Amino acid sequence: MKLATVSSGGRTRTGIVAGDQVTLLDDADMLSLIRRLSEGGSAEAGRGETVPLSAVKLLAPIPRPPRNVFCVGKNYHEHAREFATSGFDASAAEIVPEAPVIFTKPPSSVIGPGEPIPSYLDPTQSTDYEGELTVVIGRGGRGISRADAFKHVFGYTIINDVKARTLQHKHRQWVIGKGIDGFCPMGPVIVTADEVPDPGAMRLTTHVNGEKRQDVAVSQLIFDIPTLIETLSAGITLEPGDLIATGTPVGVGLGFKPPRFLKPGDVVRIEVDAIGALENPVG
Repeated sequence: MKLATVSSGGRTRTGIVAGDQVTLLDDADMLSLIRRLSEGGSAEAGRGETVPLSAVKLLAPIPRPPRNVFCVGKNYHEHAREFATSGFDASAAEIVPEAPVIFTKPPSSVIGPGEPIPSYLDPTQSTDYEGELTVVIGRGGRGISRADAFKHVFGYTIINDVKARTLQHKHRQWVIGKGIDGFCPMGPVIVTADEVPDPGAMRLTTHVNGEKRQDVAVSQLIFDIPTLIETLSAGITLEPGDLIATGTPVGVGLGFKPPRFLKPGDVVRIEVDAIGALENPVG
């Protein structure tokens, strides 16, 4: 299934998306739906009317995550080299990390499809994009092994890990530069894990103003999804609805000479097979 959070008739609703139609559900929030389905429940009992997708407004699938979004840095080989040689990486000397590099983005950074990325909140005018496949946790747990990791995956969505590169470098860590309000576009839907038997087979592409900037198979991740879940859950209990943005491939703005950072009026479109497209203008 493709599950969405929408605004309809002044209310926030969850829904099942099929083609250009959405069937609205009784669940008022995605977290409740994730918990119910992860515990073996069904979406059938909560089905309401079916309306055209054009009649509702798509919101971020989880508009206000209860916890910070987990993110992974430097998780594709070519991007790790791109970042290391850009002059903006103040985090470590190695090019390819020996272990997953984890940071977080606060819930206040999340916005939905079509919402403007507030680049005006970046005083350094170094706003950059990063298209990322994102894992949505279903059944929670701590100490999850690689072998059991996919049993805890509810589904997948897309995140644009927007950041202010100069702030990222200045503060020697990534939270301030990446955690700015509105710097985490998410959507357009969550596709449930049963629809994606092999996430590595999915392809991610990013276009800026129609120009392709990123194009990669998810199988090229340095640290795959089971490794990320095992690493995070070793000491942190994962909970239903937790989000893990798995990293971005080569082709971000800082990789160009000179860098091609986002400016007001630009449009960023990120597509992942089976999920769809997340598109946001830059404000």
